[in-house]
Amino acid sequence: MKKKEQKIYVFGTRGFPNVQGGVEKHCEQLYIRLARLGCNITVFTRKPYTSHLKGVNEWQGIKFIPLWCPKLEGIETVFHSFLATIICLIHRPDIIHIHNIGPGLMVGILKFFRLKVIVTYHSINYHHEKWKKLPKLLLKIGEFLCVKLANKVIVLSQSTKTFLENRFSGKDFQIIPNGMEILERASKKAYIESIGLTPGKYILSVGRFVPEKGLHHLISVFSNLQTDWKLVIAGDADHETPYSRQLKSQAADNSNVMLTGFIQGEALNEIYSHAGLFVLPSYHEGFPIVLLEALSYGLSVIVSSIAPNIEIGLDENRYFAVGDEKALAQKLDDWIKKGPMPREEQAKQIEMITQKYNWNNIAEQTLRVYESVLVGKE
Repeated sequence: MKKKEQKIYVFGTRGFPNVQGGVEKHCEQLYIRLARLGCNITVFTRKPYTSHLKGVNEWQGIKFIPLWCPKLEGIETVFHSFLATIICLIHRPDIIHIHNIGPGLMVGILKFFRLKVIVTYHSINYHHEKWKKLPKLLLKIGEFLCVKLANKVIVLSQSTKTFLENRFSGKDFQIIPNGMEILERASKKAYIESIGLTPGKYILSVGRFVPEKGLHHLISVFSNLQTDWKLVIAGDADHETPYSRQLKSQAADNSNVMLTGFIQGEALNEIYSHAGLFVLPSYHEGFPIVLLEALSYGLSVIVSSIAPNIEIGLDENRYFAVGDEKALAQKLDDWIKKGPMPREEQAKQIEMITQKYNWNNIAEQTLRVYESVLVGKE
């Protein structure tokens, strides 16, 4: 595929670079590489999340079309996706790549006008606790339209593939997982020292402040733990909700719990590099980039025993039953006492991530999907 011969339009992400979210990290890393491979990529971004990119219409060979949308949970995705769909109908790109099943509500319109559509199914969104009955229904409709009408559906994990095959017999889903860019561990400590952290003496978790991330369990358990370590949670809410406000109040009750807000760049690199333990207590994940990040830094990790986490293949003693605070407390106590992983184990862990979740390989796999759809072999 020669550069600028085939136009790929993308929506379903808030935007990038430096925008919070797993889909956003996925798209940033994927499209940088697809642009290098010669794809002509245009991404529709959401203005409320990309104000820091004002005036930037092209980055790393990727074109941006910023669209206004109301910053209202449950509304902004459909509104933004509809605007993006109208522009796609006007410009008629060769492929439209949609991320997630909420934006997938537009697949029917695009296919009616004979456009080629690929969907990446990131997670089973309607399982997330935050959604009420109507949003869950719309997400299930979006899922149905994606599976039945899209030229190709990409999934991130075997567990999602199995789930969809059980719901939609006879359909073919291609697994292309999230990847990880291996960064050099930071030797600097300016950021963590500025917020009062000691290297190797804090637990780290990273994620948005939504119920399905299970962060309330982590704070609750840590607050009853007898330790001189601190708990650091890097992230924030996209939209303030009763849950996010409750989580912040819960953290404020313990001076050893620190909320950094959304951080990136050198600050994020430092906070990963010097953590003593990483914890992911999620109820639901598509294929967790933050866990891959933690593993890529050679961190000792403990995670909930949900299917996407199990699929990564950690030792059995790294898992605890989701929502089980007693089990989580025991794991925290055990792994704090054990301390950091030996250097040899760290090296093996980093090598595993490098080999299995290489973004260059993932971009090439995605390019082959594009090519198969363009020649009608999907």
